Amino acid sequence: MSVLVLMEPGDASRQTLTLARKFGEPMHAVQMNAVEPFAPDAVAAILQGAADELQASAVLAAGTERGHEVMARLAARSGLPLAANCVAVTPIPPVTVARLRWGGSLLEDALLHSARPLITVAPHTVPIEGGPEPADMDVRHLVAGLDKRDLLVRVSDHVAPSTGGVSLTTAKVIVSGGRGVGSKEGFAIIEELAGLLGAAVGCSRAVTSAGWRPHTDQVGQTGTKVAPEVYIACGISGATQHMAGLKGAKRIIAINSDAQAPMMQNADYIVVGDLKEIVPAISAEIRRARAGRI
Repeated sequence: MSVLVLMEPGDASRQTLTLARKFGEPMHAVQMNAVEPFAPDAVAAILQGAADELQASAVLAAGTERGHEVMARLAARSGLPLAANCVAVTPIPPVTVARLRWGGSLLEDALLHSARPLITVAPHTVPIEGGPEPADMDVRHLVAGLDKRDLLVRVSDHVAPSTGGVSLTTAKVIVSGGRGVGSKEGFAIIEELAGLLGAAVGCSRAVTSAGWRPHTDQVGQTGTKVAPEVYIACGISGATQHMAGLKGAKRIIAINSDAQAPMMQNADYIVVGDLKEIVPAISAEIRRARAGRI
């Protein structure tokens, strides 16, 4: 018996190992890039084959977009329940999990009745702890045995994000805009500040719904979960769904004309006023300070 972990680049998988170690040793890993380009059914088939060969006691993955997609397909293939977005686990049967619900506003304790628990771990909720590294599985024979139908759904192209090359998931600083920005054109001042700070540009769901920014820029429950050193929220009310994506942020700076907005109540620093005046003023001050050092 062993524990199987689906691994992908980034801290989310390292955090997943912390929970996986609670199920014991040895641990083995299947890499997300076992099939290129990414094909979720194919990775799920490989994961199922590996779990059967190992007689795995549990299978875990990070709660990323790809992690959820593969694990949901694995659950469907194996007929086993999937516990998603877990933050804690007690492996004594029946397995008890604590998981995020309702965009992180509710923590649910649940029993997972399964011969092989399938679990995804909510990113940025479990600290990375040292321990034995999982052994990479040789899955070449499983790749060779894939059914052609498992390759029907696959990545065919990548569209470059509109963040100037800075990824939301890895950015140290994020400048994010909400409905208060006012328009697609209004994001020019957000992009200007982000450029000066070497930051990524984010937005709220209201912005993507209005068509002002692409979904790849959205931060929140149905967007990207982020963990920057600094998150600058401009004109964002701070709905629960948006705040669910900010749990990993070290510091939040909120700029809003409404001092009572939920975002202002949850921020470390607030600026009350018109963002269309405040944001350009911040950019101007940054330029002035830099010019003084030349």
